[in-house]
Amino acid sequence: MTVFFQLAVSCVLALAVCAGAVSYFRGVRTARPPLGVFNGRDIFVMMGFVLALPYLYLALPGAVLPVVLALAFAGGLSVGYQPVVGNGRLRWALIAALIASVLGTHLAFGDTSAPYWITNSCVVGLVVVSATNINVQGGMRLRNVAWFLLALTVYDAFFAWVVPLTEELSEAVQGYPYAPAAGLRVGEDLGAVVGMGDLLAYALFTTTAYKAYGKAGLRTGTVLVLLFGVVAPVAALHVVGAVTGHTPTVMPAQVFFGPAAFLGHLFLRRRGPERRMAEIVFRRDRRGTPAQRPARAAQAPAAG
Repeated sequence: MTVFFQLAVSCVLALAVCAGAVSYFRGVRTARPPLGVFNGRDIFVMMGFVLALPYLYLALPGAVLPVVLALAFAGGLSVGYQPVVGNGRLRWALIAALIASVLGTHLAFGDTSAPYWITNSCVVGLVVVSATNINVQGGMRLRNVAWFLLALTVYDAFFAWVVPLTEELSEAVQGYPYAPAAGLRVGEDLGAVVGMGDLLAYALFTTTAYKAYGKAGLRTGTVLVLLFGVVAPVAALHVVGAVTGHTPTVMPAQVFFGPAAFLGHLFLRRRGPERRMAEIVFRRDRRGTPAQRPARAAQAPAAG
């Protein structure tokens, strides 16, 4: 029963953030920051940020950590959904309501309750969709994501199996609201949790694959997310538990998904060069007028 519950919850969460990120990408044009073109240096900077963030969380006093996470969530929502809700007061009122709902369900039902995890998962999912599109529409390409996920594979494996930093971080946020994860718990026996970083990895790969190669990229990304982001980690968790008699506390999903995503990038690359943002036709801009096809779009490769 547990394995099917974990598969079902993980599948719903992974598909939800991927579908949400791609839908946002197709329908909303974010303001592109003057970042230029992503390159190897940007990937190095991102990995440095990923490496430093857990240590920052662990260095914070316990009561301060949820405050920092709540502010981070609010900031991500404000920046990402400014094109959707242009009225600043209304946008911040909606964000405040979302943040307050997480705190309210935590205080009313506890950190292991279904209502808390549902509200927290909604907020985390919205932040993932926002962060994905800020990066993808800001210039991040599929090859950048593929290399980043490959580096993340080594990071996840090292800090899960060599230095138990991931487990320490998981324990540090227990008992507090605003967990950087999505999931669902039902009673004491059924529970499934997916880290926010894993959800971001799935959404980034799927959205950049769609941006680069259209429907073919979307199909490839979705299949890889389901097989290697959901099924493989959950199955490995229970296989290790059955063989050793001890179920691991953490099973790093990127150990499975990172290499698969990199191979998926190599497979899609055979279709030709990646499309760029200037070649993407948006359904309509946020003023409600039809988006205009750029002149370069006529020379764009087939969307698949």
